[in-house]
Amino acid sequence: MARRKPRPSTPPATQAPALCPCGSGAAYSQCCGRRHSGAAAAPTAEALMRSRYSAFAVRDEAYLLRTWHPETRPPRVDFDAGMRWTGLKILDTTDGSAFHTTGTVTFRAHYTDGGRAGVLHERSRFTRVGGAWVYVDGEFVES
Repeated sequence: MARRKPRPSTPPATQAPALCPCGSGAAYSQCCGRRHSGAAAAPTAEALMRSRYSAFAVRDEAYLLRTWHPETRPPRVDFDAGMRWTGLKILDTTDGSAFHTTGTVTFRAHYTDGGRAGVLHERSRFTRVGGAWVYVDGEFVES
């Protein structure tokens, strides 16, 4: 008997965006979409940060949970129906390359919530688990 694929608890956005939300200028299907589908892994902490931002933008809960450190991962990701992520600006990276086991990425993520603009300014920590980059936690930075 064929098994049905389980449906995600929070569906991704109804249609994949043409351009990647991470701001690379590349097509979503050739950028973060490859990471979300499992076709490619993030080679750096910054690449993981960009793909996680895009996962929030397209509401890909499975990817966010898969790339969250097991010790800090929540049981689920609750998406705010009124929130739309509108832009990402990477401000600084420390370590996080193919030669490191940890790294930090400082960024500003722009959004609208109920029509009001806002900015999330965060310094995120990343580490490798089993060779793959994962998000550990972040601290808000005063803007």
